Amino acid sequence: MYDQGIDRDFINLGYKFIAGIDEAGRGPLAGPVVAAAVIFLPEIVIDGIDDSKKLSAEEREKLYKVIKEKAISVGIGIISSEVIDNINILEATKEAMSQAVSSLTVTADILIIDGITALSSPIKQSTIKRGDSLSQSIAAASIIAKVTRDRLMLEYDMQYPHYLFGKHKGYGTWEHLDRIKKFGPCEIHRKSFKGVKEHILNLKPQT
Repeated sequence: MYDQGIDRDFINLGYKFIAGIDEAGRGPLAGPVVAAAVIFLPEIVIDGIDDSKKLSAEEREKLYKVIKEKAISVGIGIISSEVIDNINILEATKEAMSQAVSSLTVTADILIIDGITALSSPIKQSTIKRGDSLSQSIAAASIIAKVTRDRLMLEYDMQYPHYLFGKHKGYGTWEHLDRIKKFGPCEIHRKSFKGVKEHILNLKPQT
């Protein structure tokens, strides 16, 4: 990513505390959705920062540490699979993002959000399609969210070793689907998601 990306445009408009917001884990069949909000001072530029999906796990871990050191505030929101099933993944993602904003220790002048979905917030905001490839603060949020979620999935891997969560992080790989088929879903599976729901129906006794 060159310089700060479109963050510079907002800085030039007079905004100082720009909170970039992104999430990780909308698509998996298991585990929480995690969102992060990151605010840098206007002069901060971090080399190598980019959309978390374009980075290796090792690169993300290194940048995670740098972001935590350089940001003036980092907020995180985590919404469980149970809540996702109750309110749907879109609403859960918005709730995670709202939690992330609420947990910031610095009040943002503006929220810049990856994607096209706005939040219910009194703070001025701008939604930016593919923002994690265009904005330093959104890219930073994507890294914080991804690393946080991956670490949680490694913890779940120890709790539920049959499902290999440490390997696929809950996404619907053939290996993960095969494990659901063999063992049925566990507590952190998203029961409302098609790839899980089908196996739940198959487990019900025929009448």
